[in-house]
Amino acid sequence: MNALPSLLLAALLVSTAGAQDLVAVNDPKLPFTVSLPGGWLGADFGDKAAGLSVVSAKAPPASLIRLLYTAKNGVAADLNTEFRKFEAGVVSSGVTLKQQSSMAAKYGGVSGQERQYLLMHPGGQLRMRVWYGNGAKNLYSFQLTDSSARYAQASALFSKVLASLRFR
Repeated sequence: MNALPSLLLAALLVSTAGAQDLVAVNDPKLPFTVSLPGGWLGADFGDKAAGLSVVSAKAPPASLIRLLYTAKNGVAADLNTEFRKFEAGVVSSGVTLKQQSSMAAKYGGVSGQERQYLLMHPGGQLRMRVWYGNGAKNLYSFQLTDSSARYAQASALFSKVLASLRFR
């Protein structure tokens, strides 16, 4: 996705609530509704990924949440294959990725697989939580990335975001 829909961006920028308060997002272009942290900012990574990407601050260090999707076009998705591709992509950027956990997880009625990772790079370490969901029409890839110091708090917030999901 090149940019957040203007309604979402306005909702995130206008919110005067604290970072823990969630703001409902109901953009008809998305295959889901969700509530995101108020005050967070839309992010464009130039990868043309469909969905939403938000960060907690304009400059690093910032927490990152990405809620992405890809149309399956009738093709069956294998979540283990998707994780292998994701992991290979991360490692190819020159960092070390260590899986911490893996479990089945269902959000908004969509079954999937969730993994947590420790990502080590020359500047330090990050923690990641990644869920792949196998919807009827779409493959979903939802991700939280944050510093190890903030990860527990960010993960709790991400759980609230995931609990607010409703798929169309």
